[in-house]
Amino acid sequence: MPLMPGAEPYRHDGGEIGVLLCHGFTGSPQSLRPWGEYLAERGLTVSLPLLPGHGTRWQDMQVTGWQDWYAEVDRALGELAGRCSQVFVGGLSMGGTLALRLAARHGARISGLVLVNPSVKADSAKLKAVSVVRHLVPSVAGIASDVALEGGAEVGYDRTPLHAVHSLARFWPVVRASLPQVTQPVLLLHSRVDHVVHPSNSAVVLGSISSTDVTEKVLERSFHVATLDHDAERIFTESYAFIERLSAGAGTSGTAVEGGTAGG
Repeated sequence: MPLMPGAEPYRHDGGEIGVLLCHGFTGSPQSLRPWGEYLAERGLTVSLPLLPGHGTRWQDMQVTGWQDWYAEVDRALGELAGRCSQVFVGGLSMGGTLALRLAARHGARISGLVLVNPSVKADSAKLKAVSVVRHLVPSVAGIASDVALEGGAEVGYDRTPLHAVHSLARFWPVVRASLPQVTQPVLLLHSRVDHVVHPSNSAVVLGSISSTDVTEKVLERSFHVATLDHDAERIFTESYAFIERLSAGAGTSGTAVEGGTAGG
């Protein structure tokens, strides 16, 4: 299936400091592309993969699950670690969930996490019925484009596949159980008003990780997809400052490449 316009993976070969960015559930790399380009312009090596089942049509996501999504970011992390002296991981929504799982499993291989409205639990009682309903109703209304900025739009599905929702719901307890294993420095930014992931998810993360270097920032002007919203520039600048503080410094500039092929 052809990709939705803007859903292409993004890669920039820069210096010795690498950043893996993970997009959210039913979304695409487009939601993090400006963030990735901001970091790339400052000499960092950036990898922003497209998760399996995403970026085409929602029916393609029905046959994927959290193991597939995690395998893709784990693969991308391995590639970055093979060419960079340090690797940081950032994620939006379920991308934050994946980032936390990577941190718990890979330890010192990851130098720090930047989480934006991470998701680690069910916020609606309706999700309890998904295990049954998914066999009767294939999809429900989409969750993309929860953006306060006028004209802001996320490239994502207009339907939410329930088999995939069921898999995500099974992933949350796996991640929560591993949160005490997260010891890396963490920058967590969450929106005051979020219609997709309740801010209490961030409280669960902050209360469960073992990291001692933790910074929490509240985004007052943005909804869920904050990386495309009023606070986007703040996310970009604060994440770069966080990375710069914890790294040996930015690398030389390289070449940005779409479609997952490295350049530089």
